[in-house]
Amino acid sequence: MKVHVKQIECAGHGQCALLAPEVYELDDDGFCATGDVDVTPELEDPAALGAASCPAQAIELIEA
Repeated sequence: MKVHVKQIECAGHGQCALLAPEVYELDDDGFCATGDVDVTPELEDPAALGAASCPAQAIELIEA
């Protein structure tokens, strides 16, 4: 699975990093700093949880 964060749509709520810090990282301003990242199978559930929690729907999960 690949995680794609649409940086332009990120509103800086930080819910992704709060719920899945092992997948999502915030920059100094509180916006998601994670770009396109390949996620290992053990991190797929946290990645999906973080994506689902995004109020701006700025995170896309792409199945490999």
